[in-house]
Amino acid sequence: MEDKFWKNKISAQKIIKETNFFEGIYKSYLNSENEINNIEDLMKLALNEKNLDVVHDCLKSSNLLLSEIKKTEIKCFLSGENDVLDTYLEIHAGAGGTESQDWAAMLRRMYLRWADKNRFKSEIISEHQGDEAGLKSSIIKIYGPYVYGWLKSESGVHRLVRISPFDSGARRHTSFASVWVYPVVDDSISVEIIEKDLRIDTYRSSGAGGQHVNTTDSAVRITHMPTNIVVQCQNERSQHKNKETCLNMLKARLYEHELQKKSNDQKDLESNKADIGWGHQIRSYVLQPYRLVKDLRNNYENTNPDKVLDGDINDFLENSLFRLKS
Repeated sequence: MEDKFWKNKISAQKIIKETNFFEGIYKSYLNSENEINNIEDLMKLALNEKNLDVVHDCLKSSNLLLSEIKKTEIKCFLSGENDVLDTYLEIHAGAGGTESQDWAAMLRRMYLRWADKNRFKSEIISEHQGDEAGLKSSIIKIYGPYVYGWLKSESGVHRLVRISPFDSGARRHTSFASVWVYPVVDDSISVEIIEKDLRIDTYRSSGAGGQHVNTTDSAVRITHMPTNIVVQCQNERSQHKNKETCLNMLKARLYEHELQKKSNDQKDLESNKADIGWGHQIRSYVLQPYRLVKDLRNNYENTNPDKVLDGDINDFLENSLFRLKS
């Protein structure tokens, strides 16, 4: 039986990842139950002895425990079919030139910092730098348990309001950038790709990577003509490796495309991608004239934008998970 289990390594690894995740939830539940009993017993003794210091400590411990229970509750919401998977995250600057391109770079840093803080591995798959600063577009891949489940609600338009560092008149500017999140599919998911449906182009990388990247056509762009889905990769020095990564990304995009069609959301998704502006915002980041980050879907707010832009977005992700399950 064990030999049969390990025959399909991809399936086995997925089952092990899910098992470890749910074992962690169960252990957290047992620890919380034990801690509740301990706090309850200690509180009774403190009240009987009228020891206010111990009562205060019990209340403090109760608040900390409630916070841990909330984290466990959030994890229980990660039960979607693809939540366990790694994820691709695409960022595209909206209209507005350097302003929006700088905002796209700020967003990418925010998600990379979030990955670091949560001990997830990340890599830059592709980037197109702005003419003066920032990024026109970027694709990153983030690996970790239930990363797609955590980030799937980040798809949409993100709006920034600030005093522009590029405006000599120090005027306030509004910038937009879109984020699109989709799962990294594994070999257990079958997606058919027909060779004749593909247009494959090679070009010179415009990103970091040294002399080799800049002088050879190692970057690869693949267009799936029936759906007009375009994927590209330039992070490897080898054209062959970049093509392999592109095909994996295309597989993921086609899989997500079919899922969206089934849920009747494809029209909204394409609309979000086509119009990076006022009508499709999910979150607003205001640095001037006041300081506030607000999720426009559930009205959750944070008055410390610097902390949010440094990757502390778990509260927003948690509230989005509550919204999806409500």
